[in-house]
Amino acid sequence: MCFHPEYAERETATEEKKFRLADFFDQNWDTYVKSPSEYIAPEQFKAVAAMRVCRTEALGVDHYACPECGEMSQVYHSCKNRFCPTCSWKDTLQWAEKIKDEMMDIPHRHVVFTLPHQLNNLIKDNKSQLLDFLFKAASESIMDWMQHKYGLKPGIISVLHTFGETKEFHSHIHMILSWGGINSNHWIEQIKGEYVNYDFIQTKFRCKFEDKLVELFDSNALWHKFDGKIEFLRFVKKINKNNWRVHFEPAMSIPSQVIRYIGRYSKRACLSEYKITNIQGEYITFKYKDYKNLDFNGKPIVKELRLHYSEFFPRLLQHVPIPYSRLVRYYGVYAARSKAILKSCYKDHQPMPVIEQEEECYEMTTTPKHCKTCNVDKIYIFTTFRNRNNQIVYMSRFNPAATKLKAMAA
Repeated sequence: MCFHPEYAERETATEEKKFRLADFFDQNWDTYVKSPSEYIAPEQFKAVAAMRVCRTEALGVDHYACPECGEMSQVYHSCKNRFCPTCSWKDTLQWAEKIKDEMMDIPHRHVVFTLPHQLNNLIKDNKSQLLDFLFKAASESIMDWMQHKYGLKPGIISVLHTFGETKEFHSHIHMILSWGGINSNHWIEQIKGEYVNYDFIQTKFRCKFEDKLVELFDSNALWHKFDGKIEFLRFVKKINKNNWRVHFEPAMSIPSQVIRYIGRYSKRACLSEYKITNIQGEYITFKYKDYKNLDFNGKPIVKELRLHYSEFFPRLLQHVPIPYSRLVRYYGVYAARSKAILKSCYKDHQPMPVIEQEEECYEMTTTPKHCKTCNVDKIYIFTTFRNRNNQIVYMSRFNPAATKLKAMAA
């Protein structure tokens, strides 16, 4: 059985990128941890370690061979960490493919709930509690308004982001909201028009979140630097001077537009590797959109930001997800306990929607487990990985077909 290194290199599990985030960590992380500019949490250490070995021989490489021509290919194991840019992107595509078949066949809207930047320090010190309630306050505000205005229970998919374009701390919720829902007769009803009572929703959102802040403060469950309640209430009054930002995009039809938004704003890592434009020694450069400066067509101007690793690492690592926290949550009709009602509505009144996937929605990659020449699936042969002594170790899972192939080759 012959081995084709050119084919194995070309058909690995990942595409070759111009710049990899893991390479920048490999070059500078060990130096940074000796004198970090900010405290490094255990989950941040874990995320960096996982990303650095993702799709390398350290995690293992599966070797596959074509039973017809003997052509071999390699599949590198992934770290499956939520902070890893490659793993999070593939996880996003799989999740979007799954969730689209569970959505109502009505228009949806993209909604963004943003917290004032004055709350950033409080949120960093109380991440678990305040980010959980950010989810709750945003979803309850929407459901209260839609129940009051239309008498409908909508479907909501909420995604938490803690980063902005330049990776500074910026807490906000991206929400996919069904523009309609289940009425009192358990029918699916679509909303006509795009009217939104911003004052009602913004006030609800602000009051719900502030009530939680006061509750935590009074129960001594809030980490803070205020001298007393008077100073705390002055701070709350200060952040009330301006309305808290809630933004609605126009209604989008199922499936193409909504699926694009789901893929873009779901569980992806905070820095996509295609945005990295240069890695040179201790500096990394990435592009971002400047929404404060628009071009002639009203689109944000794309700029580049160059950072030293001592500034880049803490800026990026502050967005590592909290252990066991859920970055995507479901409310209303899309909540787990309400899915039975949704299915009964489709069963009784209309068939479940069949959603056709557009070719341009996602980039399709060829699988290294399939032989293009013979048009057959390849067979697993063995797995290799490097141990701590940098020695290659061979492992093999029992596979009757692979055993037969080895015997034929012998």
